[in-house]
Amino acid sequence: MANLSFNQAVKGITEFIEVAIHTILYVRQVYPADLFIQRKKYNTPVYQSRHPDLNEYISGAVKAIGEELVLGSVDKVVVVIKDKDDIPLERFIFAVENMLQVEAYDKDSMVEDAMTMTTLGQYFRSFLVKLSMIESQLGPMTASGDISFCIVIELQDGKKPTAGQGSSWLPAVIAHTTEEASDEAELHFLRAVDTGIINLSLAVQESEEKLRREGLLPERGKGKTKAPEEWYPDTFEVSQEI
Repeated sequence: MANLSFNQAVKGITEFIEVAIHTILYVRQVYPADLFIQRKKYNTPVYQSRHPDLNEYISGAVKAIGEELVLGSVDKVVVVIKDKDDIPLERFIFAVENMLQVEAYDKDSMVEDAMTMTTLGQYFRSFLVKLSMIESQLGPMTASGDISFCIVIELQDGKKPTAGQGSSWLPAVIAHTTEEASDEAELHFLRAVDTGIINLSLAVQESEEKLRREGLLPERGKGKTKAPEEWYPDTFEVSQEI
């Protein structure tokens, strides 16, 4: 089987991110289980939302992510699970690293030493198996039923968004970005793949606020934690409420 081209790697990664977002929403109980239907992808069972508006939102966000990946401007894609006060509880972080520069006219050409699409699918299967078991590491989402999520694109330093800029995309709230995570946050590495074109890794970060609420860190002084309202440069997000 032929090695991946640049465009095939981008398509494969964006398709996987879309499947992974649905899986995250299911396993972290952002929405009721009966909102999802079981499917099969990468030879493993997955769950997909049955809500048309939610599916349209996710597919639109992923389309914008893919357009930025083609341009080589993405640093991270972050799925932020947050409480009713907009305070992040968990960040699922897809970190991206472009390993080579490919001219526009050559992006459909096979890349020597890149993996095949079949091998990439096997890696994505292992990613999803890890995600499906994430509750054993993180425990159940204690704020279930009172949470929402947003998708954040963090661009490389100095890059500006040039694709997928609809009215629903806004500069990211600084509290939602990975730069805002405190030293007390706990990071769990899940899986990584080097396609030979674009490297992709996935980790989940439990926020300091979540760990304090669960008694895993000493409590701070009394008072309500408020998410800051500042915006962070070179990061963009869209939130979804269903």
